[in-house]
Amino acid sequence: IADRQERIGVCGWILVSLSFLLVLITFPISIWACIKVVRGYERAVVFRLGRVLSKKAKGPGMILVLPCTDTFIRVDLRTVTCKIPPQGILTSDAVTARVDGVVHYRIHSAVSAVANVTDVHSATLLLAQTALRNVLGTQSLAQLLAGREETAHSVQAALDSATEQWGVKVARVEIKDIRIPMAMQRAMAAEAEAARETRAKVVAAEGEMNASKALQQASMVLAESPAGLQLRYLQTLTTVAAQNNSTIVFPLPINMFGSLGQRSTGG
Repeated sequence: IADRQERIGVCGWILVSLSFLLVLITFPISIWACIKVVRGYERAVVFRLGRVLSKKAKGPGMILVLPCTDTFIRVDLRTVTCKIPPQGILTSDAVTARVDGVVHYRIHSAVSAVANVTDVHSATLLLAQTALRNVLGTQSLAQLLAGREETAHSVQAALDSATEQWGVKVARVEIKDIRIPMAMQRAMAAEAEAARETRAKVVAAEGEMNASKALQQASMVLAESPAGLQLRYLQTLTTVAAQNNSTIVFPLPINMFGSLGQRSTGG
């Protein structure tokens, strides 16, 4: 970027003087062509004889542009939302995937955005695609699926450091979608299903073990108190009778059936 105080030469000053003279001669008609209005979200980079007039952009408000010697470029400072097309990547564990995302950025230095890069929006988009592929290529599929926020922050840091000299500030990067081959999806689904079945069997086995321990303790308590078994019978009968059914349950001691069997054999 040219320094503001750099000399434009004798010919340059002559041309600028002639432009001022032309404005004065054609005043007030020329004032309509010389005054430009810059909106609040815009800045104007003014070039005088091909050199940047100031290191700081003009605006917002009204600015004066001399005819024949001055040109200006409007720069929009609003946040731009850029969609990253799906990128085919190969993860560190040799799995192919297609990843797309969204980049939010804005221009904070209009002079740098005009003087240091040809097309700042196209350059930022291409750099975002490259940064996304470079960052995701160093991660495994599990890291990619589980750590979207960390991946987005890494891409944002890489973009922000590269676009600083372009006058661009990357506000946010989002990983939108991750697509993997159908065969890999089926394999991952089968693996997850097998893991869930394994956990279910372990939980069921632990439940059976706890239940058996509880039954063992209950049997020991009932063995110490014979009347407790009769109370348990009565409680079970109350529970069954509370339901709407026609079943009647009579608790009988087991030794009674044994004595009846012996009598029938002896008779």
